[in-house]
Amino acid sequence: MPFVNELIEHNRTQLAQASDREDHAPKPVSRFLFDVEAVMALLRSRIVGQDAVLGEIEAMLRVVKAGIGDPERPLTVNLFLGPTGVGKTEIVRLLAQAIHGKPDAFCRIDMNTLAQEHYAAALTGAPPGYVGSKEGTTLFDAEAIAGSFSRPGIVLFDELEKASREVVRSLLNVLDSGRLTLAAGNRTLDFRNALVFMTSNIGARQAARWERWPIPRMGRAALRSRSFGQALHRHFDPEFLNRIDRTLQFESIQGDRLKAVLDVELGKLAQRLARQGVRLQVDEAVKHAICRAHDSRFGARDLSRRLRTRLEPALAEALLRDPGERVWRAVLQDGAIRVEPLASD
Repeated sequence: MPFVNELIEHNRTQLAQASDREDHAPKPVSRFLFDVEAVMALLRSRIVGQDAVLGEIEAMLRVVKAGIGDPERPLTVNLFLGPTGVGKTEIVRLLAQAIHGKPDAFCRIDMNTLAQEHYAAALTGAPPGYVGSKEGTTLFDAEAIAGSFSRPGIVLFDELEKASREVVRSLLNVLDSGRLTLAAGNRTLDFRNALVFMTSNIGARQAARWERWPIPRMGRAALRSRSFGQALHRHFDPEFLNRIDRTLQFESIQGDRLKAVLDVELGKLAQRLARQGVRLQVDEAVKHAICRAHDSRFGARDLSRRLRTRLEPALAEALLRDPGERVWRAVLQDGAIRVEPLASD
């Protein structure tokens, strides 16, 4: 039966070719669903003046996405250094927003609440024989840490330098092996699918001194970096610092960056107003007055505070006075911010 034999051979060839095509077909390179470009677009739209930091974050996300990191450690361990109000915590919130769809979808540990040595039990759990040991009570949110197969967990240790040294030392196994066995021995938390971030203001005051010196920018950057490095090594043990993948230094918010930060804050206000069908136009004079009054010691938070105390009260008064008006304009008159209907001029 030559025809049948030819048909069988033809089918066998077709199956072999299909199998070969499948073998050579491109395979997904990552189990993670987040898109690095989309994440970075969100970060760059909201974080101002931190180009070097964002470049490092992008490189980190690509390594995580590619899945080539050590499987027996957290996906990444990063320490953010810099003065208050420069975007250290905000980056973590934006990463949670981009990856999980919610800005609070991460485990946050406020280290300023763990200033005493015995507070280490708040992280590692109570030892055997103590209240809570059987329950394995801890500040950690195990679900937020674990994440899922397609989305990494996110952990933030905020204001690291304010915790006691014993509390910080209790994190060594987390940063090294990605696991933390609670003191009672009945439960282990797994950080191997987590992005771990830490923030600190340590060294920021010393580094800020060089901003006022009349020296080239590159020279100031080197002196700032040395100030941060010296402060870190004075405060933390070498074995702790040796477990950190990236130590990223944030720039202070001043000069031309202030206007960009203010525009971001005004954009947030515009989104809130849009939900009520209201639009606000802010004159350049108003923006200049707010930036001119800015206190550089407090970073972007100071601009947010000035919006809340100078612009928003004037806007609220106008909205309550004429709730039917939809389009408003903020102007500067005799040093004070006034809000009036846009059509009035």
